[in-house]
Amino acid sequence: MTAPEEPTSTVRAVVCTEYGEPESLRMESRPSSPLAPGQVRVRVGAAAVNFPDVLLVANKYQISVPPPFVPGSEYAGTVVEIADDAGEISVGDRVTGTGLVGAFADEIVAPVKSLKKIPHGIDDRTAASFGVAHRTAYHTLRSVARLEAGEELVVLGAGGGVGLAAVQLGVALGASVTAVASSTEKLAVASSYGAAHMIDHRAEDLRSSLKKAVPEGADVVIDPVGGELSEPALRSLRRGGRFVTVGYASGSIPRIPLNLVLVKGIRIMGFQFQDLDPEEYRRNEAELVDLLVSGKAVPHIGADYPLEDTAQALRRVADGRAVGKVVIDMSR
Repeated sequence: MTAPEEPTSTVRAVVCTEYGEPESLRMESRPSSPLAPGQVRVRVGAAAVNFPDVLLVANKYQISVPPPFVPGSEYAGTVVEIADDAGEISVGDRVTGTGLVGAFADEIVAPVKSLKKIPHGIDDRTAASFGVAHRTAYHTLRSVARLEAGEELVVLGAGGGVGLAAVQLGVALGASVTAVASSTEKLAVASSYGAAHMIDHRAEDLRSSLKKAVPEGADVVIDPVGGELSEPALRSLRRGGRFVTVGYASGSIPRIPLNLVLVKGIRIMGFQFQDLDPEEYRRNEAELVDLLVSGKAVPHIGADYPLEDTAQALRRVADGRAVGKVVIDMSR
């Protein structure tokens, strides 16, 4: 077990002082926040960058956080202080957590209910990178799309965090995966995780390429991108196929011709964690831990940065240059 640490009186934190581009973020030294009942203090070992972090800084997310605030929604580290009623979490426990903001700092104060213990043998970088992307992808595939072994799965944005996780997990569930991404580098990584077909949508026509890749039609499309990719992907579905919209990394919400839905009997669904059946949620979470521990589902970390370069990390994600996950590594 990691030895307990004393919380510091001040911490380094990346702060959004006003809405804007990633370059507007500033490094500051801030006082440690006091604990309230039900909270713990976590010394952050690593934090992962997600696209909503970019949107929150720009005030373009579905929820606004008033400045000043510390961005960062996904992290892993060691518990260094607990409130009296922190439940089963103890000082020295290694944990991972997610929240709306607060992770891009040396430490974070978080509700104990938002934390999970890190399985033995999993490092902070892996634990921090696994939560949001792999949980989103797995719950989407397992409980929304109801993906079955032997089915044809098309994944848009297959080089990003959620997309690459969907490729990896789709293969683990026994599907034949067609990866759609914006570069040969991203497709090479998707191929290394088991994708059967690769399509560079910037170099070839997506609609015709999907016809070649899945001539009988796809059973499931997972779309974390939106924009102009959604309609040709929807057209690739066979009758009764399932299309799941997960997000709009392209920055554009697609306009879907509903006649296609009518003619093909397609089901279009959206993913939200709060809509999941509680029993299915618990089952999926247990299966995900097994996949992580067994090494069958491991996040691909395409780039890492020290805390002082967090703005560069967010810029990499904002520009669509990230392959897999981008990590802020506090040990650098």
